[in-house]
Amino acid sequence: MLDNQLSMDVSPYSSLYDIVVPKTHFLRQLTELCDFRFIYDELEKNYRPDFGRKAYLPIMMFKYLLLKDIYKLSDVDVVGRSLSDMDFKFFLGLAPEDSVIEPSSLTKFRKLRIKDDKLLDVLIQKSVQIALEHNLIKSKILIVDATHTKSHYNHKKPQEILRERSKALRKTIYQHSEDIKIEFPKKPQEDNLEAELTYTEELMAVVEKHKELLALPAVSQKFNYRKEAVDDDLEHLEASVKEEARLGHKTADSSFYGYKSHIAMTDERIITACVVTSDEQSDGKYLPELYAKTKENSLDIETIIGDAAYSGKNNIQLTRKEKIHLVSKLNPSVFQ
Repeated sequence: MLDNQLSMDVSPYSSLYDIVVPKTHFLRQLTELCDFRFIYDELEKNYRPDFGRKAYLPIMMFKYLLLKDIYKLSDVDVVGRSLSDMDFKFFLGLAPEDSVIEPSSLTKFRKLRIKDDKLLDVLIQKSVQIALEHNLIKSKILIVDATHTKSHYNHKKPQEILRERSKALRKTIYQHSEDIKIEFPKKPQEDNLEAELTYTEELMAVVEKHKELLALPAVSQKFNYRKEAVDDDLEHLEASVKEEARLGHKTADSSFYGYKSHIAMTDERIITACVVTSDEQSDGKYLPELYAKTKENSLDIETIIGDAAYSGKNNIQLTRKEKIHLVSKLNPSVFQ
């Protein structure tokens, strides 16, 4: 069964939030800025309302995922902090004395409930709506790119994600015990997922022997975050390879090898549209879809900027029809 309760339970301790979560706190500002009820309609289709035991509210579960991504925490640690950190509880819509979910429920949610391919469009649409309401979008320029060189978004392979998390774990450990360095395995020379997974498992085996380090919250959180990434990668490696990706996976906290994200954004770096394809797909052919999605988000565009991949014949015809300036080095295929 699906709980559609949206409001926080009445609690004699709710006034504590006014003290421990001030108006300047990021999570309070995010809560006041965005009405997350739009998430419910998108996620409820992945539940069977009248079957089984009561399911947790999709809005709350989605907020758990936001906290997990914002603070780079594993399922275990984001739930653990939600029990003790009042700012997390406030953001989740819980009363101070409320209990929290089991970590396994969050793992199941992010693996089984986030199925809707349109969810990304809905999230982008909401962010654009908020930006427009606060007059943050002033230009009429649309930048299109598949490598995201003009944004803060980084398209990384799984081994790069693992490598970064290993580095963060080692750095944290060195702050408490630099001598352990001699026990760590040699870093892999090959740039592939299998080698990085092997190194990671050996690294974690060494850390697990030092219980005194795992007793430190700073170390345990990095360790759990690292272990979760390995478990996810191993699970996807053992599963059947997806039709559109030679090697890859989608998770709540990483992009993946084998797929390409085609991005449209304003001159203010606010993403207005995204199309995810297999890695070998050409960039230029997705300009019409990116432009159409941007228009659906109520943006008026006068100029589109992109590299030579976007100046193909079809895109030139589209921009002429829409009376838009296309700023792009002319694609050689136009002359053929």
